[in-house]
Amino acid sequence: MVGNTPPFVSVGDTLSIGQQIGLIESMKVFSPVKAEVAGYVEAILVTDGSEVEADQPLMRLS
Repeated sequence: MVGNTPPFVSVGDTLSIGQQIGLIESMKVFSPVKAEVAGYVEAILVTDGSEVEADQPLMRLS
């Protein structure tokens, strides 16, 4: 978590399709990341501020 900003989602949350789950920054442009499927957040697989690649899983849902 950067600064005092709360996370968009946490383990145990229930997500809906289209719900914003985070932001990706690329070349100083912030783009929202939205859930493509609904589900229960079992694990968050990346840490805040870490680099990610296209198609990399960000969280595990059930």
